[in-house]
Amino acid sequence: MIRDHASPTRKHNYTKSKDAHLLTTELQTPLLEQFTTTRARTLELVRTLEKDDFVIQTARYASPPKWHIGHVSWIHEVVLSKIDPSYEFYSKEFSDYLNSYYQQFGVPHDKGQRGASSRPTTHQIFQYFDAITKKMTDTLVRNITDEQKKLVEMGCHHECQHQELLIYDIQHMLADQYRPVKKNQVPVPVKIKDTPVSISGGLYTMGYNKDRYCYDVELPEHKVYLNDYTLDRYPVTNSDYIRFIEDGGYNTYKYWLSDGWEKVKENKWQAPMYWTKIDNKWHTRNFAGTTLVHPDEPVCHVSYYEADAYSKWAGKRLPTEAEWEKAACWNDTIQKKTVFPWGDESPTPQRCNLLESYHWRCAPIGAFPDGASHAGCQQMIGDIWEWTSSEFAGYPGFKSGFDEYNDKWFTGQKVLRGGSFGTPQMSIRGSYRNFFRLDERWMFAGFRCAQGA
Repeated sequence: MIRDHASPTRKHNYTKSKDAHLLTTELQTPLLEQFTTTRARTLELVRTLEKDDFVIQTARYASPPKWHIGHVSWIHEVVLSKIDPSYEFYSKEFSDYLNSYYQQFGVPHDKGQRGASSRPTTHQIFQYFDAITKKMTDTLVRNITDEQKKLVEMGCHHECQHQELLIYDIQHMLADQYRPVKKNQVPVPVKIKDTPVSISGGLYTMGYNKDRYCYDVELPEHKVYLNDYTLDRYPVTNSDYIRFIEDGGYNTYKYWLSDGWEKVKENKWQAPMYWTKIDNKWHTRNFAGTTLVHPDEPVCHVSYYEADAYSKWAGKRLPTEAEWEKAACWNDTIQKKTVFPWGDESPTPQRCNLLESYHWRCAPIGAFPDGASHAGCQQMIGDIWEWTSSEFAGYPGFKSGFDEYNDKWFTGQKVLRGGSFGTPQMSIRGSYRNFFRLDERWMFAGFRCAQGA
């Protein structure tokens, strides 16, 4: 059952858009519906925040909620400027503050200083949000080209990415003080096998192959050769990871990459981010508060270095992204690749734990048997992004679809697959390639292990 946590005594109405009728009038096109639904979801995520919450930046790698709200609107302005070369941006002051890393639009604002600016104010940011929503809506009721529609869709998917980043940052700032508008009970898990899944090798055609939206880094399809391998049926759990900790995994260099071991010492890592020991038992701090670590949930908030070290300790390794994708999407019976592990049908709360499930946490292993892949792997979509051993780089024949968006990050990043409980449903598919630096931990990231057959 969904519980509504919106406060009846909220003293501000930033999220009560003066253009709210634009979100409820009968929609004319699927793209306009996608845009208005995406904008409404952004407002829903911040509806219960207090006025002071919007300006807080808790760490250099995080951003204030008001910055996310403004930045996604600014990207829609960028799209509008691509559609109409004569378009004039709303405000130079706003553009200077909201430009994350786009050199073509001037000098980007220092990420670590996003919380140091009281201007634009939160109220002004929401006025800006409304204004850009109206401008894009007016554009979408006119005829635009297919190429222009792709840019608008990219803007919507970019906003989905920032909805997830916003959730990471809200958890870091507020944890259980955040009151989501909707919250559902986590499904009761069923018992599943704990044996790894065997996957046959050979040539596999990797990448996105349908006619719906995807990012440029999911293209083009290309053949890769895989040896036979096994992949864990489900992600590494908290109880699995505790064994690594208790066996001294953080106290010896022998499981760690050299620069990973330096990070362990430099940052005094002893467990995943948010974990602490209370009365000799591991606890974590998340949207549920400070609670005992659930033994059967996927381990979350670990860096690539930690995932790699655990895998070495366990006598295994991390899968390549090609191995992960084949285990997730290949149907050996019909010799066909599907968009999701269960087929081409869109995700549902019965199959996986994404943002629209509104669980606000990982689900225990075995919670989504209907979402298993054809090979037999569980929970490959949702719950936690899964680290792979693959470097983030363009596929052979890669062509950039938008300047300075993805290809400028083709160094020093590892690929993650599968989505998390903070990923919007429209934003995920089996071919989606996320990427983070090897030491980052504040996102909802875990892993599963592979071995040679």
